[in-house]
Amino acid sequence: MDIAIDRDVCIGAGQCALTAPGVFTQDDDGFGALVRGSEDGAGGPLVREAARACPVGAIEVAP
Repeated sequence: MDIAIDRDVCIGAGQCALTAPGVFTQDDDGFGALVRGSEDGAGGPLVREAARACPVGAIEVAP
């Protein structure tokens, strides 16, 4: 599973980090970021739910 966060779209709402904290976090500027070592998408269903929860659609998940 590939996960991408479009930093030009992200508004830092934090829904991704709340939904899948093992995969997403917020960087020093408050924007969404991947937790180091989670690039392989560990946490499958939660990752997809986090993408759906993003209010601006900044997260893309590909199988």
